[in-house]
Amino acid sequence: MRRRVQGISIRTKLIVTMLIILGLTIFAFWFMNYAFLPTYYEHSKVSMLKESYNEVDSIVSSDKDFIRGDSALSEKSTLAVDILAANHSSSIYVFELTNFFGNIMYSFDYPDTNNISDRQSKIVEEKTREYVLGLEAGKGVGNRNDSKEKIMESKRFSVYKVMDDRIGSDYIELFGQLKSGQFVYMRTNYQSMTENLRIFNHFLGYIALGSVLISMILMILVGNSFAKPILQIADIANKMANLDFDVRYKVQTQDEIGMLGNSINALSEKLEDTISELKTANNELQKDIQNKIQIDEMRKEFLSNISHELKTPIALIQGYAEGLQDNISDDVESREFYCEVIIDEANKMNKMVKKLLTLNQIEFGKNQVQFDRFDIVQVLQSVIHSATILAEQKEAQIIMDEYEPLSVWADEYMVEEVITNYISNAINHVDGEKKIQVSLVKKENVVRISVFNTGAPIPEEDLEKVWIKFYKVDKARTRAYGGSGIGLSIVKAIMDAMQQEYGVINHEDGVEFWFELDCQTID
Repeated sequence: MRRRVQGISIRTKLIVTMLIILGLTIFAFWFMNYAFLPTYYEHSKVSMLKESYNEVDSIVSSDKDFIRGDSALSEKSTLAVDILAANHSSSIYVFELTNFFGNIMYSFDYPDTNNISDRQSKIVEEKTREYVLGLEAGKGVGNRNDSKEKIMESKRFSVYKVMDDRIGSDYIELFGQLKSGQFVYMRTNYQSMTENLRIFNHFLGYIALGSVLISMILMILVGNSFAKPILQIADIANKMANLDFDVRYKVQTQDEIGMLGNSINALSEKLEDTISELKTANNELQKDIQNKIQIDEMRKEFLSNISHELKTPIALIQGYAEGLQDNISDDVESREFYCEVIIDEANKMNKMVKKLLTLNQIEFGKNQVQFDRFDIVQVLQSVIHSATILAEQKEAQIIMDEYEPLSVWADEYMVEEVITNYISNAINHVDGEKKIQVSLVKKENVVRISVFNTGAPIPEEDLEKVWIKFYKVDKARTRAYGGSGIGLSIVKAIMDAMQQEYGVINHEDGVEFWFELDCQTID
């Protein structure tokens, strides 16, 4: 018996594969976020400051009410810079420098002098000394403050990443000069991004864990929904392997599973039809084989029986003929006796050969059945009348009650042959009261004709064999009256040809042979 190897199910493979893909996706997202987001954020901040610089330069240059060294920006320009600073989360300062006999004088255009605090003014002053005066002195920016790193530089401005030692926080700063001559200083917090990144990474971890758990549940449900029809189809295939073709897959979708289900159903129907045809062909082949075997056995049996049946009369004819030839007896009576024996045995052989020819014609369909309507009662009376002399020789009496004319549909010649064989068989086996009873019993559209004779019943083991050619229940008795064992075989062949029922029934005081015909009452 072939062992069934249990492997990993498709459902498990699907769930594990999807979880691995999800895990790799989350890890890749986290790694990209951790490795490249700070650089990208820094680049974005620099781009934002650069954009803010250009917008401030455009606002100041387009302010028609602004006169350098005389007044601050107009309200409209101030509002535009306020919006820009708020949207970019940055601090913006626009101011002018005046060198008055070595003293640097500050004049703020934005914010307004009245709206700037001393601390903000001090920060701008420190940054001016650091960036402007430092550059004018020709010293590198890195020599001024180790906590400062230049990120980019252009003709009109520079961008720095600065560490505020006092509060321990990082900033991105832009310091430059506008086209109109004013200086601009911009500052945005960089430390908040680092904190946000840390928080975001923690949050991403929780999201990843929750996503894996939820995805696992969803994948189990989805995996089950995918695996269930596959398991059903696999179960159907196993039943098909065991030659059970009654099961069908209920197709509910038109996807690949549905197509597979339709294919399995079509395959099941095709296999069922094919196997049914093979079984039918096999049964027919078995029948042909059995028929051939039976025909061979019948041929052998027929040759054996016919040889046996012909051997005795041929031997008698030969013996008496040789006696006549040798003039064994000179008296006339002896010669006549010899001749009578020869004639009698020749007649027996002639009758047997005729019966065999009749049986052969019926069995092989050469004697076609001709259905006609005739009166069965009249046929019975005619056969009984012809057989009365033979019955009287056996001191037997044939009895039939009076019946109204009854029409039947059959082959009259064949039916007469059946009745003749039944009555002849009854006469040959009648005993005891030596009574032969012929009866008719009408049942709806069928009439049963039966011939009963008193005498010894047929042994139960021989009841079904009496229809076989040359079969004799009592061979000694059959030989005494010259029977050949063919008569009932002719009855069987005739009734099979007309497709009617026939049979034999044992009674306590005798045997009843019967057959049935389709009937119709004559008006």
